[in-house]
Amino acid sequence: MANFDVQKKLNFFKKELHNSFDVTDRVLSKGETRVGFIYLKSLTDNLIFSSAIYEPLSVFEGELKFSEIKSLIQANDIKEIKLSEVCDNIVKGAVVIFTNISNKILAVDIQKFNTRAPSEPPTSPVIQGPREGFTEDIKTNIGLLRKRFLSSDLVLKNLTVGRKTKTTVVIAYLHGVADKKVVKEVEKKLKAIDIDGVVDSYFLMPYLISRPQSLFKQIGNTEKPDIVSAKLLEGRVAVLLDNSPMVLTIPFVILEEMQNANDYYTNYIYSSLIRFIRAIGVFLAILGPGIYIALQLFHYNIMPIKYLITIADSTQQIPFTPFIEILFISLLFQILYEVSLRLPSYLGLATSVVGALILGDTGVKAGLISPPAVIVVAIAKIALYTIPEQSSQITVLQFIFLLIGASIGLLGLIGGLIYVVAYLNSLENFGAPYLAPFSPFILKDNKDGFVRVSIADMKTRPKSFKNNNSRRQK
Repeated sequence: MANFDVQKKLNFFKKELHNSFDVTDRVLSKGETRVGFIYLKSLTDNLIFSSAIYEPLSVFEGELKFSEIKSLIQANDIKEIKLSEVCDNIVKGAVVIFTNISNKILAVDIQKFNTRAPSEPPTSPVIQGPREGFTEDIKTNIGLLRKRFLSSDLVLKNLTVGRKTKTTVVIAYLHGVADKKVVKEVEKKLKAIDIDGVVDSYFLMPYLISRPQSLFKQIGNTEKPDIVSAKLLEGRVAVLLDNSPMVLTIPFVILEEMQNANDYYTNYIYSSLIRFIRAIGVFLAILGPGIYIALQLFHYNIMPIKYLITIADSTQQIPFTPFIEILFISLLFQILYEVSLRLPSYLGLATSVVGALILGDTGVKAGLISPPAVIVVAIAKIALYTIPEQSSQITVLQFIFLLIGASIGLLGLIGGLIYVVAYLNSLENFGAPYLAPFSPFILKDNKDGFVRVSIADMKTRPKSFKNNNSRRQK
């Protein structure tokens, strides 16, 4: 072949990559041998390319043969690829090498890593315990899992999702612990996804859950490697996505939301108390405003007389109906929350604090809202974050029960609560009942339910979902 043939191949693939500005190609001549390189300078480490690939070939004295080219390259990840795989390897950060002495094509992975270091995730801070968090780089995330399982039983399966993004997805599970049927079902659902691209693990959720239109969360997600490791040890399956720090865990039961990483790094008696407080917080968040409005509109005769007099004195000058008043305060708190999320941190904190204090105090003094209503809504909004992962779902339920309480009263709230519990009882996630271990009641799983026992007493894995090895310790 001639030098023109190597350059022709390079030009062809530059055109396949639409002549993007970061496509780089070079040709090295050694006697009659021509070696062509093509890569993306935005993804490939140029220093490693120069020192590990180009320089060893350029200083070699004598006639280059294909076998010598392969042995001279100072890189670990080198492989032969097909012509149809060239573009896929280039866009993944590899240097693709052509020669005029062989039809074989080499790809050397020297991708440049520009990722943040593992740090404590803002969604799951702990007082004691590991502070590492997943990052946006899937290789780093796999490494964080690998160092926690110094065993060959950690299995990692690689998939690609997205026609345009071709995002790497990894299924992780423990051999001999996770149920093979669950693993196959997860893999089958991921392979069936036909979409242009995925940019975060949240995009995978609708394709994995049994009821995509449901309000309630049906798949676990976390940014902490220690939590994922604990769930893998219980027999769950983890799904990691490149460019996302969120790892999905399957199957999922609602009890997981009552648990927190801090529970396992502190005294188990204290953890049990905190879980009951979380349950009370959820109850207040969902039903608090609805119960207040129902008592004020329909059932004021069952309230203590002193409390009734207090409410009557504070609301007699209010121009709005009780329902409009509570709705207005709830919307005000929600607007302040949304503003605090989107403003820079130093402005967001000031805005939320100043807004809540000044607007609330001014509204009470102006006679637009009453102090009891402000207190009820404030407690409900604060209680949302006893389970921060479910705050969005609880907010929706809060408004629904507020409407029910204002229109039907306590009887409607009780009926609505029964409906929600019945609906949750009908949900199933990869063979795991959503309300397990409470419905169906599984005694051994309640050792880590609302009451947590010592880790030394948790001798079996959860029976709320399928796993291949029920015995955790002797």
